[in-house]
Amino acid sequence: MRLPGRLSAAIAVLTDVETRKRPVSEALKAWGIANRFAGAGDRAAIGNLVYDALRRRASHAALMADDSPRALVLAVAVRDWAMDPAALNESFAADDHAPTPLSAEEIARVTGPLPENAPAHIRADLPEWLAPSLERAFGDNWIAEGQAMAGRPSLDLRTNALKAQRDRVLKSLDRFHPQPTPIAPLGVTMPAGPGDARTPNVTTDEGYLKGWFEVQDQGSQIVAALAGATPGDQVLDLCAGAGGKTLALAAAMSNKGQIFAYDSDRSRLAPIYDRLKRNGARNVQVRAPLPGALDDLVGKMDRVVIDAPCTGTGTWRRRPDTKWKLSPELLAQRVAEQAAILEAGQLYLKPGGTLVYITCSILPEENDDQVAAFLAAHPGFAVVEAGALWQSAFGSAAPSGTITAGGGIALTPRLTGTDGFYCALLQRIAS
Repeated sequence: MRLPGRLSAAIAVLTDVETRKRPVSEALKAWGIANRFAGAGDRAAIGNLVYDALRRRASHAALMADDSPRALVLAVAVRDWAMDPAALNESFAADDHAPTPLSAEEIARVTGPLPENAPAHIRADLPEWLAPSLERAFGDNWIAEGQAMAGRPSLDLRTNALKAQRDRVLKSLDRFHPQPTPIAPLGVTMPAGPGDARTPNVTTDEGYLKGWFEVQDQGSQIVAALAGATPGDQVLDLCAGAGGKTLALAAAMSNKGQIFAYDSDRSRLAPIYDRLKRNGARNVQVRAPLPGALDDLVGKMDRVVIDAPCTGTGTWRRRPDTKWKLSPELLAQRVAEQAAILEAGQLYLKPGGTLVYITCSILPEENDDQVAAFLAAHPGFAVVEAGALWQSAFGSAAPSGTITAGGGIALTPRLTGTDGFYCALLQRIAS
C-alpha cells in the first residue's frame, strides 16, 4: 500500500472505533482480516497513525477545529510525521484510494501553531474533567506530564535472572539495537521509532522462547523491585493477573521462599501457568479463585503485593483510546475496589509484614488519597520512607519529583521515561 491508502485505512479504522464503540485493537484486527492484501508494514503504519491520532486527539482537534477521523489523521501526517501538505495533495491526486485532498483552510490550520490561549487541558491532551486531579498530583508540571503521556512508548524487556544475564539478552536481540534501561538493573529497552516504524516482534526470538526475558515496561520492573521481596520470604501476590510481577518477584527471590499467586478473575490468571514454566519459576504456587482459597494464609505473609485494579491512566501511551473513555463513575468504581482489596490484603500479613500497594495510575484519588484513607482506618500501619526504599532497591537517590506528598513513589514518562505507576509500602507495626 502507498501512503494515501494507509491514510484512508487509518481514517476508516478510527471511524469504526467511533461508530461501533469498540477498542482500537479490535478495530485494527477487523480491518486486517477484511484487507488481507495489506502487509505487516502496512498494518504497522496504519496502527501508528490511529494510535498517534488518539494520543493527541484534543490538540489535533483544536488545531483543525474538527475532531473527525479525517481531521485527526491528516493532523498526524503533517504535525507528527512532518509531511508536506502540498506533497500529500500531489500524492492524493495520483491515487484512487486516497482521501479527499486538503483544502486551503485545512492546510492553513494544520501548518499553524496551536493557539497560545488554548485551554490547559487541550495543551495537555487529556479530558477536561481530569485537569484538577493532574494539577493536584503534579503541580505546575501537570501540562508537561500530560504531553509526555501523549508520546509513543518504548518496548521494554526484563531479563529473567533465573536463566540469563542482561548482556546475553542484549546480544540475542542485537539486530533490534537494544539498550540497557537507565533505572531497572535487568531491563532492556528499544525506543519507539518515528512515523511508520515497526515495533520489534521479540516474542519469536530464541531468547524469549527459552525464558531469557519477558516483555515488561521498565516502570513495572521498578515497582516490582521496590516491593523488596527477598529469598525466603512468604509473599502473596493478591492481584497476580497474567503474572508479570509474579515472575519478577520469583527471580528477585532466587526461587527461594514462596509466592502465592492469586487473582479473582480466572481468565486473567490463565496465562500464568505457561509463563511460569518458560521462566523456570519454581517457588510460585497458583491459587485459583475458589471459596476459601487463601484462608490458610491469614496472618502468615511477610509481604502482600496488591497490583490494584485501576483506571490505567498510566498506560495512556499504549492504550490512548481509554483516555477518552474514562469517566468519573469509572474512577469512583475503581477507588472503591482498591479500598476493598487493601482491606482484604492486610488480613494476610503477619506482625511486621509489609503491604505493597501498586497502581498503573497517575491520579491522586487512586494513589496518595487511597493510602491516606487506609492509614486513617489502620493506625497500626506506617508508610515505609520512600527515599530509603529507592536507595535500597537501586543504590541511588530517587529521581527528582518521584516522591509524592503522601510518601509514595510516582513514575511517569516525563519523570522516569516509563509508563505511569505508583507504589507505596505500608508496614504493619510489630506488636
